[in-house]
Amino acid sequence: MNAGTFRSWQSIQQEVLRRIHAREWEPGEVIPNEADLAREFGCARATVNRALQALAESGLLERRRKAGTRVALHPVSKATVNVPVIRLEIEERGRSYGYERITRLESAPAPLWAAAAMGLAAGTPLLHVAALHTADGAPFVHEDRWINTDTVPGAAQQDFRDVSANEWLLTNAPYTHGDICFAAMAADGEPALRLDASDGAPLFVIERTTWDGARAITAVRLSYAPGHSIRTTI
Repeated sequence: MNAGTFRSWQSIQQEVLRRIHAREWEPGEVIPNEADLAREFGCARATVNRALQALAESGLLERRRKAGTRVALHPVSKATVNVPVIRLEIEERGRSYGYERITRLESAPAPLWAAAAMGLAAGTPLLHVAALHTADGAPFVHEDRWINTDTVPGAAQQDFRDVSANEWLLTNAPYTHGDICFAAMAADGEPALRLDASDGAPLFVIERTTWDGARAITAVRLSYAPGHSIRTTI
């Protein structure tokens, strides 16, 4: 490529990738600064910055103020986990979706796990919704959800009989970020009953909290029927 080829940040990104993979820039090596690269490529420094930042976010470069940009010594691949609409997740597997709201309590004391996840005192009154999602008539996941109506006041007017809290929130309460935990837990209580699992059976469980800035929207514990697995890409 000649300098005239580099007219976009994507083309610069591809050239930087080529140099990394060809070992023209070795792992751990500090690469030329943005100003020098901009002169070499015949483009604006901002264009170089965008290309390098994208590679830093993917884990291939390390950028530190005043220390420059270097090729990552141990590149880390990053997996992306999205918050799915459970209905679509089931339908995309080619299965028939079913939904049953089990409980809706306008003001219930939050359990310790949910309160801690949302940065609230244990027992803080929250909207509680429990539901069962099914696939081809068989239990798929038990949803135990706690909603902060101070953050999402519109949730207080929903009965969640026909549309799940999962789907309603993703449509009506945009989140800025979230926390997620994957765990194996022994089945007990209502999840065991609803999932047709024997007490003590291992369940795949996801605990997730979503936020709107500094305000927690919801904390949910999703307990999946025995044998469930999750797949993502890196």
